[in-house]
Amino acid sequence: MAGEIPDLHAQERTGTGKGAARAARREGMVPGIVFGGDVDPLPINIPFNELLKKLKAGRFKSTLFNLKVDGHDDVRVICRDVQRDVVKDLPTHLDLMRLRRTTKINLFISVDFINEEEAPGLKKGGVLTVIRNEIELVVTAGDIPEKITVDLAGMEIGDTITISQVPLPEGAKPTIDRDFMICNVSAPSALKSEDDAEDDTDAAEVPTVDETDGGEGDEG
Repeated sequence: MAGEIPDLHAQERTGTGKGAARAARREGMVPGIVFGGDVDPLPINIPFNELLKKLKAGRFKSTLFNLKVDGHDDVRVICRDVQRDVVKDLPTHLDLMRLRRTTKINLFISVDFINEEEAPGLKKGGVLTVIRNEIELVVTAGDIPEKITVDLAGMEIGDTITISQVPLPEGAKPTIDRDFMICNVSAPSALKSEDDAEDDTDAAEVPTVDETDGGEGDEG
């Protein structure tokens, strides 16, 4: 995983149930639960503004955090769910799972496409069609990649890139066994229209045989 593991600060929540959760929200906190790791679940509160900032930054569910709670040892966690208000779409609860560095987990990792300017097919007016902008991988908790990089250099119209052509971080592998497509470069729609028109023209120019014609005239 690129860089240091970021800290996530939380407070232990006293009391459980809907009443305690509502009280936390009134105080500007988002209630949550930390589970897993062969120890009892730990109810927590996280400052609303801090959580919202991290959510807006992106990749929250694919980031390994160092959870810091007063009175408890630091522990690595990853978010498994964020519940949101159905009207305001703001976080109302979150679930965090404790992890060891060697734990294997499934995560969706974003795809970064580079070197578009070095793709001849795109220079000719071809269109990059992205089939998958993120890929689900089995990764080690201590080595979660920030992104997967797909190099478009050299791609011509009609070329495709599949998962087997993309370098993956050591220890990571796709959750899907088949060699699925990530992107392709297709012909521009204008060129496709011209090709279709040419096909129609060719079909119209094919001579037809008049079966009622007797061929050469009778010599009499």
